[in-house]
Amino acid sequence: MIVVAGEALIDLVPSEPGALAALDPRRGGGPYNTAVALGRLGSPTAFCSRVSSDAFGESLLGGLLDAGVEVSSVQRGKEPTSLAVAAVGEDGSARYSFYVEGTADRLFEAPARLPDGTRAVSFGTCSLVLEPGASAYEELMRTLSRQGVFTALDPNIRPVLIPDADAYRARFLRWLPSVSLLKLSEEDARWLGGTPREWLAAGPSAVVVTNGAEGLTAHTRDGGVHSVPGEQVDVVDTIGAGDTVNAALLHGLAARDALSADGLAGLGADGWEELLRFAARAAAITCSRAGAEPPYADEVGPF
Repeated sequence: MIVVAGEALIDLVPSEPGALAALDPRRGGGPYNTAVALGRLGSPTAFCSRVSSDAFGESLLGGLLDAGVEVSSVQRGKEPTSLAVAAVGEDGSARYSFYVEGTADRLFEAPARLPDGTRAVSFGTCSLVLEPGASAYEELMRTLSRQGVFTALDPNIRPVLIPDADAYRARFLRWLPSVSLLKLSEEDARWLGGTPREWLAAGPSAVVVTNGAEGLTAHTRDGGVHSVPGEQVDVVDTIGAGDTVNAALLHGLAARDALSADGLAGLGADGWEELLRFAARAAAITCSRAGAEPPYADEVGPF
């Protein structure tokens, strides 16, 4: 079982180009997209979050169930669902404005236990910024790491939500000893101001950096650097692409029984190339359609 811990929200996505375009509500949030993608790929998956009981929250829960994701660790609240308004550029990239005050997901409390058979837990995005939930997710990450559970982190930086950039950067560094696999975009890496080698020295066994159409690169603790190009596709938008990479990496590692430091170390050049190409194919499919719509296993092909 892979558990994804973090926010679920509604993305308001332009239905067509233009500043005055109508906005279509779509299920989203980095962790939510990761959980749905894992479920669609066929990995046993559970979602750990706090979701509103409003109409948007019910839709979010329904999307998880449709993807085969277990929801026993989902807390519920009467507060409204968080909203993210997406502005999509000509190249398909998305910028966001957020409406998160008093919303349900930021009131998450760390659970006493996770589903039986949990092998890995993935964290990231807004849930590690918005208090008081951010501290609860951080507590859960540290607790699981001490217990030997494989932890994955995608910071997925949203600068508009971070009031003190230096404080966040310092907090990010304090997370790294509790992280097994760090995945982040080239843009995130520039904002954070560090390097894969520095982050590896702080704790993770591997760091995967995505760079859009340029592809993905994995940096490993033994000094290895493994890169693959991006898959060519007609991009509609890039919403959910990084979250799909998260899911594909975790799905592939689980399939190889490599959700551990030893497992990552044992992949070798061929194993990393195969895993990264699988993730690139999955992300390309997500980019080929509007909103965060990750692929199903039969669309990506075998890993």
